[in-house]
This record gives sequence, C-alpha cells and structure tokens, in this order.
Amino acid sequence: QVQLIESGGGLVQAGGSLRLSCAASGRTFSSYYMGWFRQAPGKEREFVAAISRGGGSTYYADSVRGRFTISRDNAKNTVYLQMNSLKPEDTAVYYCAAGVVASRDNSEEYNYWGQGTQVTVSS
Repeated sequence: QVQLIESGGGLVQAGGSLRLSCAASGRTFSSYYMGWFRQAPGKEREFVAAISRGGGSTYYADSVRGRFTISRDNAKNTVYLQMNSLKPEDTAVYYCAAGVVASRDNSEEYNYWGQGTQVTVSS
C-alpha cells in the first residue's frame, strides 16, 4: 500500500508560480512511476506529467511542456511539480498518483492516488 498526500496548492495570479509536493508513505516509493493529473470543474481528469522510477525520464502533456517540471527525491519519498508561467486554464484540482505503468498518461494504470490539492490561477 502507498498513501499519497499532496500539498502546495493555492491561489496565484496568471504568470506566477507554484510548487506542488506529494509525500508518499511506504518503503517502495522508488518502485513506482509517479504522475500528476488534474481535473477542472466539468471536465475529465487529464494527464499533466510523469516521471520514471529513478527520475531519469520525464513526460509532459503538450499543454504544460516548457512551463511545468516534474521531479522526485526517492530518499524523501516525494515527487514535485514546479509550475511556472501559470495560466487561468491551469486552474484545477491536482492529483499525484503512483503505479507500475506501461502507458504513462493513462490514469487507469495508476494504482494509488492522493486526495488532491486545489490550484486556482486568477487572470
């Protein structure tokens, strides 16, 4: 079992930055791909970014590439999402997820989910 707890969300003006953190319990954190997804009101959950077990490979949705950076610290059982140049359309609840995945942007392949953290970007 892996428990995930996100933090770092909040209200920010367009163009600003936020850093999300996701702390994981358990001793198998480094065994999992980690992903960030988001869900805006009235929309389906969508892939944002993912990172491989050792952190050497990262993947991004086209909508955030070049603005967001995913990273992980396996010694601290934590994954991060640095979000820069935020836009109002980035407003959503952001979730971190862990899994043994073949398709990194498929939410169904992630086994464990956090409770989510709200990010609101004002124009």
